[in-house]
Amino acid sequence: MTYEVKKFENLLGIEGLSNQLMTAHFGLYEGYVKNTNLVLDELSKTEVGSYQFAELKRRFGWEFDGMRLHELYFGNLMKGGSKLEDGMELKKQIENDFGSFENWEKDFRATLSMRGIGWAILYFDVEAGRLFNSWIGEHDGGHLAGCVPILVIDAFEHAYIADYGTKRPDYISAIMNVICWHVVGARFAAKI
Repeated sequence: MTYEVKKFENLLGIEGLSNQLMTAHFGLYEGYVKNTNLVLDELSKTEVGSYQFAELKRRFGWEFDGMRLHELYFGNLMKGGSKLEDGMELKKQIENDFGSFENWEKDFRATLSMRGIGWAILYFDVEAGRLFNSWIGEHDGGHLAGCVPILVIDAFEHAYIADYGTKRPDYISAIMNVICWHVVGARFAAKI
């Protein structure tokens, strides 16, 4: 199987993120798709258990997760954003687990504001039936085992530095306004 690049050009013109930034970000994502396919191809030709096999296996997680996290990130954005409506199962779960949507948002923004590169992810723990905001420093490490990413926001510099320099709080304000809550809600609904 070969992974295909998904198209996200519908995000060009999105508020708060320039077309130049988005086009560069799409190119980075395309590299993860290409490299995922290259690693899989090389693995198919490499002796199982060899040094090369081990290094390719290590690299695969980085490339694959880089591909998937970007797809989730781009997929949960939309021009104008949308609202998390009263009555949505996700909103009920957020209110149950965090006390209120406002408490969740404060926690998520604080997670997204943490120093360093990485991702802020709202996970759903299927087994326990609860949500967590989590920080992932690298694509391939630190994920909560058995949890499903519901909302994914990129906090690597490439996601904002061209437009905001080192002012991540300005990026956070912009990105929170373009979350596509009906997509995030659908991801949640598919897992409960």
